[in-house]
Amino acid sequence: MELQKSRIYKHQDIFFKILLLVVCTAVTVYIFPNNDRFKYDYKQGEPWEYETLYAPFAFPIEKTEGELKQERQEAEASAPRYFLVETDVPGLVKNAWDESAKNLQNDSVSNRQLRNFRNAGRELIDDIYRYGYLNQPMELESDHPILLQTGDKITDQTYGQITLPKDLGELLNKKFKGLDLPGISAARLKRSFVEILEPNVSYDEELTDAAIRDELNKILPTRGLVRRNARIIAQGEIVEGDKLQILNTLNNTYQSQTWSDSQYAWKLMGYLLLVAMAYTMLMLFIWRYRTPIFENFKKLVFIYFNISVFVVLTVATVNLNVEYIYVVPVCILPLIIKAFFDSRLGLFCHVIAIFVLSFIVPNSDEYLFLQMMAGIVTILSGNEIYKRANLFITVGQICLVYFISYFAFYSINQGGVTGWEWERVAYFALCGLAMLFVWPLIYILEKTFGIVSDVSLLELSDTNSRLLKELSNKAPGTFHHSLNVANIAESVANEIGANAMLVRVGALYHDVGKMSNPTYFTENQGSGINPHDDLDPEESAQIIIDHTIKGIEIAKKYNLPDRIIDFIRTHHGDSLVYYFYQKAKQNNPDVEEERFRYPGPRPFSQETAILMIADSVEAASKSLKNPTSVAIDELVNKIMDGQVKSGQFLNANITFKQLESIKSVIKKKLASIYHLRIEYPE
Repeated sequence: MELQKSRIYKHQDIFFKILLLVVCTAVTVYIFPNNDRFKYDYKQGEPWEYETLYAPFAFPIEKTEGELKQERQEAEASAPRYFLVETDVPGLVKNAWDESAKNLQNDSVSNRQLRNFRNAGRELIDDIYRYGYLNQPMELESDHPILLQTGDKITDQTYGQITLPKDLGELLNKKFKGLDLPGISAARLKRSFVEILEPNVSYDEELTDAAIRDELNKILPTRGLVRRNARIIAQGEIVEGDKLQILNTLNNTYQSQTWSDSQYAWKLMGYLLLVAMAYTMLMLFIWRYRTPIFENFKKLVFIYFNISVFVVLTVATVNLNVEYIYVVPVCILPLIIKAFFDSRLGLFCHVIAIFVLSFIVPNSDEYLFLQMMAGIVTILSGNEIYKRANLFITVGQICLVYFISYFAFYSINQGGVTGWEWERVAYFALCGLAMLFVWPLIYILEKTFGIVSDVSLLELSDTNSRLLKELSNKAPGTFHHSLNVANIAESVANEIGANAMLVRVGALYHDVGKMSNPTYFTENQGSGINPHDDLDPEESAQIIIDHTIKGIEIAKKYNLPDRIIDFIRTHHGDSLVYYFYQKAKQNNPDVEEERFRYPGPRPFSQETAILMIADSVEAASKSLKNPTSVAIDELVNKIMDGQVKSGQFLNANITFKQLESIKSVIKKKLASIYHLRIEYPE
């Protein structure tokens, strides 16, 4: 059991790194849009700018809103109208007509005339009610189909077959022509007939509405079928007509596509594999080329957190409105990584983030190109982000790259600049403004993760800071020595492409431990009294060695960042306090060498290696009684060759070519410091 716990504890670092990858992958895939997004951007009347598109699957073509509206209007207009027929109305009207005819009888009208007149009226009633009489006309064509419901029987007719009030005049004139009764006017006869008429047909609105709804339901939202692998549109063809509608249908199909549980599981697994692969490649890069970062879990969390934030922000923008994706300041990511670490890692993180985002953005090829170019420009811009001018220049360059790239893509796809979208240019400008938020964002990240950036390094380089003020008061010689080392180290860093600001700040604070016993260090012995004369060599060596330990304690007390404490810890590596070791060896040849060595560790970066060299050379140069050019060259060569021989730079990412460049720069700097003045006559 104890052995198993020991193994778990031993490999817990690997476990946490794997957990970090799993969490970042899960969060990224979780926020991905649930639907597949159509990968092409197109507009009506413009050429198709992509390769020939073939149908990925069979799908019906959706009708346009105009087509559906027209079909609805036609269906509603052509739907039959329902009418109810009352069968007893004709008999009642005939009875009423008979009674009305009796009232017309007088001495001038014979029985035969009256009988003929009554029979003509009854025949007219039969004609009027043959299909029905409607006294409230409707706006229908005469050939419009209608359905007459008589009891349980329904008959098909046309609207023109039923009798309407406008038809009565013609029927009356035709039927009663030549049947005028003596002493009675024709107008009175017609009026008496019309007065007894009653409609036997009424409009059934409920049944008609049901019939209209039934006809509308029969309208299909699609027309035709596009078979799988059928060509939809070729490159250069104009997006219009049926091609436009087919593209719209395919776009809508992607957005509304529903997946079965099995299909969704496979899709989810594919996304998980791709995103996990991208994040794993980043982890492997850090493990292979940035070992100190790989071994610091907090820094790994910082890197993956920033990538996840920009992925989440971009995905949220895509879900809100895909037109705004270029407003998201993705190039802040390489700026942040570069400010806290280095340019190479910043570019790699940017590439990984863009690859992940390409899964869900439309026009992924255009998006990839624009963001890649912008990221490269960000990395190539000045390293000194703490300088305001550099940031504004970088933002301007990024906006210019966006503009030129978009102009090129538009010219290629459209064959001109007609219809130029100024909104997109405005989005690029907004993106540039958003990138100015990098300063407060860096400050927030510093406070959250406790990692120092170049912006904070600029603040720490102020020699009026409380700790450096205290150093200058308690150990003025050490303070002056630190300033000289800082100037030399900064020049060297600029020469070989290291972080000049970081190494300068590290040089300013590397000897703060000497404040505890300032008089035990030669640069602070202004009186000429050396307290080491009264001490055993081993005690003296221990005081000298302890200044690194005390420096770390003081740095932590003043909340200096770990990146600066690394310079205090490594600026002597595990080198030997040679003077006191040789002095002790004279008294005891068997003295242990380890008692006279610094605890280390050795420098593990270019910057810490530069500080070790600059510190050793500057301190040793003070012992030159005659600092000629030859003497300086010999001193620099001797010290640096000794450090290389003792293996002090084995863990630092520094080459022999860079070491030769460092030698050249340091020799020039020391020559300028110890330049000889001519003697002026008195």
